Amino acid sequence: MAETGVRKQRAAQTEAELKAAAIRVFARVGYLNTKITDITAEAGRATGSFYQHFAGKEQLLEALLADLLAEGDAGALLAGHSDDFSDRSAIRFHIEQYWAVYRRHRTVIEALRQAAIVDPQFDQVQQEMTRPDIVHLSRHMAKAAPSGDPGLLASIFSLLVSTFAATWIDKIPDDVAIETLTSFVYGGING
Repeated sequence: MAETGVRKQRAAQTEAELKAAAIRVFARVGYLNTKITDITAEAGRATGSFYQHFAGKEQLLEALLADLLAEGDAGALLAGHSDDFSDRSAIRFHIEQYWAVYRRHRTVIEALRQAAIVDPQFDQVQQEMTRPDIVHLSRHMAKAAPSGDPGLLASIFSLLVSTFAATWIDKIPDDVAIETLTSFVYGGING
């Protein structure tokens, strides 16, 4: 029993090291230019160890997306989370959470963007994995803007915030970005 636990712990450690190495390599050369051997060399692991955890680079990226989404889900459990988008502070909370997750995971987010551009099948997987977040936002939109299509409004919100973050994350102070987005989205939803 103890040996099984040790093996699981080692496997989890190797998986974590491969993910961390992938992020470092993606940051240096981009997702599209990264080879599996680059990741394993960065992690100090044999190439075969990669395939014990992931079928390929896309599956590793899916695992990184799952980690990112889990962190975002944890944010929804924090005090201050409200689903009332007629309340400016609820919108600000969501934007602030997204901004923080984007800042911590922008290398992975850029890798996801690159993968989706070249692989329509990966884009579909990514959309399926992020669908619960859009549904979550849709419920918020339905309460604030009952006459609009909540799914469409949630999609607009998500695209606006992610595109704004991609463009401005290191160019303006975080508080300015968050306040600007909050005012814009609040005005758009609540007129």
